[in-house]
Amino acid sequence: MNPDGNSQFEIPNEVRNMAQASFDQARKAFEGLLAAAQRTADSFEDKGAAARAGAKDVASKAIGFAEANVRSSLDYAEKLLKAKDMAEVLRLHSDYVQAQMRTLADQAGEIGQALTRAAMEAGKPKSS
Repeated sequence: MNPDGNSQFEIPNEVRNMAQASFDQARKAFEGLLAAAQRTADSFEDKGAAARAGAKDVASKAIGFAEANVRSSLDYAEKLLKAKDMAEVLRLHSDYVQAQMRTLADQAGEIGQALTRAAMEAGKPKSS
């Protein structure tokens, strides 16, 4: 009970650590994704208009993915704050991690496709 006499749900350290580890993993993956997109965009700078357009597409996708993932993380944190018991916390965590792993795989696939398109466009001979 807290000082007001109300029962308050406290999240055990193990669960907090598990949630933090998942969050750190997601953040690390997206930092890597954004860094890769930036490196790719930088490498295309001298390749002509088609490459620049492809790099812009990749960068735009990466930024959109980052924004979506931040929103997802904030939604998850809000749900955790409203959890009624440990079972709900564990269910929310499991659901979040599974959804994030699916999302990361989908996003990596989309970035890969965009990079492939950009590379193919950059390698095409210029038409006169």
